[in-house]
Parts: sequence; C-alpha cells; structure tokens
Amino acid sequence: MQASLLGAEQRRIGVSIAVPPPYAEELVAARRATGDPLADAIPAHITILGPTVIDADNLDRVYEHVHAACRAVEPFDVHLRGSATFRPISPVVFIQVVQGIAECEELERRVRSGLLDQHLRFNYHPHVTIAHEVDDDALDAAFEKMAFYEATFPVTEIHVFEHGDDDVWRPVRAFALGVEENANE
Repeated sequence: MQASLLGAEQRRIGVSIAVPPPYAEELVAARRATGDPLADAIPAHITILGPTVIDADNLDRVYEHVHAACRAVEPFDVHLRGSATFRPISPVVFIQVVQGIAECEELERRVRSGLLDQHLRFNYHPHVTIAHEVDDDALDAAFEKMAFYEATFPVTEIHVFEHGDDDVWRPVRAFALGVEENANE
C-alpha cells in the first residue's frame, strides 16, 4: 500500500501530526528558503504514516482504524530542537524531535498495522523535514540556519491528510488522542 500511480477509485493519504502556528509557518518558510519545490505543497508535520494508496471504499475503515489507534495514546508534548540530516542515505535536512519520540513511535506502530500494515524502506524516525532533494549547498545552508531552532507544543490530535490532484497535501480529518470522540475538519 505504498504510494504509486493512482487508479480512478483510489486515494493517496498520509497520517501526521500537524505542527501548529506559529511554528508551522516558520518551518515552511525555512523549507521555502532552500528552494524546495514542495515547501508550499506539504504542511509542516511529523509523519506517522507516509504516503499510502488506499481504495476509496476503504476510507471509512481507515478512519476507524486511525481513531482506534489514537484512543490508545494520551496527549503529549513535542519538543523540536536543532537540525540533523539523513545524508548520505537520503538528501534530507530536518528538525529533530527530542521530546515525544516514544509517543510518536507508539502512534506509528498502532497506525501502521492491520489495514495499513506495510513495509518501510527506512526505520521510522519522527522529524520535521525542512529541505528535501535540493542541492548540497541548499542542504548545508538549511542545516546551518536551523541548527539552533527550537519549539515546543502539545499534541492532542493527529490528522489524515490527502494528496490532491494539485499535488498539495491537505488535512481531511482530525482524530483526538486518548478519547472516544474525534473531530472532523
């Protein structure tokens, strides 16, 4: 169920923690400054489940699955601090998650199971991307510029995002952590 070409009745979704304002705007601006062409198409986020193609008629089952995963994890705080990179394996610079790692890992494990079970190309590592597939100079500049970046925020919900025909990722449904209720957007 990894991202691939879509059939007529398929959707590409992802599950993420949306970084809230004002940090989201700061991180998107940092990504934009690198020349990353996806800066305005991908909101600042911490991935829980990467791009995944599902049949549209399974969307309600996916929502039920994500809701069940969220009920098992209580709200928590995320602390972002400093830049890091996946180079030379992957041309990515990111902001590190230094608090909330275990909770992100628990959410990822619960979401990436059952209906959404899939093989990962790389081990799960919660982070916020600020430069991806840009030249080495832009990666170096992003790494240096964001070396001392810091933000802390509460995580009370996660979102299912959908990849639009315009290549923009948008949140389509929110799920509260640790409670029976969920919110719709």
